[in-house]
Amino acid sequence: QVQLVESGGGLVQPGGSLRLSCAASGSIFSIVAMGWYRQAQGKQRELVALITKSLTPNYADSVKGRFTISRDNGKNTVYLQMSSLKPDDTAVYYCVCFSTGTQYWGQGTQVTVSS
Repeated sequence: QVQLVESGGGLVQPGGSLRLSCAASGSIFSIVAMGWYRQAQGKQRELVALITKSLTPNYADSVKGRFTISRDNGKNTVYLQMSSLKPDDTAVYYCVCFSTGTQYWGQGTQVTVSS
C-alpha cells in the first residue's frame, strides 16, 4: 500500500503560479512513476504530467512550457510547479502513483484560476 498526501492548491489569478506537492509513504519501493491528473467540473479526468523513477518527465500538450514536474526521491515527493495559469486550468488536481500492478490516488486538491 502507498499513501499519498497532497498540498498546495488554492485560488490564483490568471497568469499566476502555484506549486503542488505530493508526499508518498508506505510501500514506496514499488513505485515506478508518479504524477498528476486533473478533473474539471463536468469533464473527464485527464493526465497533466508524469515523472518516472529515473526522472523522465511527460506532459500533456495543454501544459507544456507552463508546468514543470519534479521529483525528490529522497523525500518520496513529487512536485508540480504551475506557471502562467489560465482559467481553463481550474480543476481538482489528483496525485497518482503507479506501482507494480496497481495505482494509488491522492484525495485531490482544488486549483481555481480566476480574477
